[in-house]
Amino acid sequence: MKRSFLIITIVLLSFRGWTQELPFVKDPVFRVGEVLQYKLRYGIITAAEGTLKVLSSDLKFDGQPTYRLSVDGNTSGTFDVFYKIRDHYDSYIDQKDLKPYFYQENIREGSYRRQDKARFYQDDQKVVATKGTYKTPNKQTFDLVSTYYFARSLDVSKLKTGDMVNLNYFLSDEVNQLKIEFMGRETIKTKLGKIKCLKFSPSIKPGRIFRKDSRLYLWVTDDGNRVPVKAQVEILVGAVTMEIKSADGLKYPLAIVK
Repeated sequence: MKRSFLIITIVLLSFRGWTQELPFVKDPVFRVGEVLQYKLRYGIITAAEGTLKVLSSDLKFDGQPTYRLSVDGNTSGTFDVFYKIRDHYDSYIDQKDLKPYFYQENIREGSYRRQDKARFYQDDQKVVATKGTYKTPNKQTFDLVSTYYFARSLDVSKLKTGDMVNLNYFLSDEVNQLKIEFMGRETIKTKLGKIKCLKFSPSIKPGRIFRKDSRLYLWVTDDGNRVPVKAQVEILVGAVTMEIKSADGLKYPLAIVK
């Protein structure tokens, strides 16, 4: 289960990439002070919770101001008794193009411990990480935290049902790529109310978490915020559902159906 919370959570929250640079809206859809809280359910049991924050930062890279993106994940209830997870991630991204400069993680899962750092050099198309230097396919490569926030700012105005979008990301000492299919629009019930959403289906790799025939579905608010509110995926045993608990400090009103 090492790193499983990050893998499941960010897969449930992310669009992923191709070899060309992707267009994005020039004004970020989020702002400093935004706090999103999610719960992950395994069947009917709440297995884990996650909090994502956009924070101000005094750090500059290459002379450019940054946002600090902070993610905390932990198991809860019965899962916390048998396998305790306390994970923390930080990503420092450029305030204009939203690309990451620096990423760090502090993983505590059961008896497993890991601390990693990665410095992104987009113009040089490389990532210098704890275990070495890695070549990237283009000048738009992300860590898993910045993937989520950049994806929310993608220009999806021209997407049609069946269209595919991809994004490169660095994880576990390698650069990965995953496709995501736009499935159309739906209105779904959430804890925050009935919300108009864009529906996506990211491709997933079978292995120690996902089955060969697993499908992942993701619902994102069809408004200026592009906040993921629900996701569902089948795993090797059972299914995992992600649901939003709260959304504070949003930049725009939610697309709630009254």
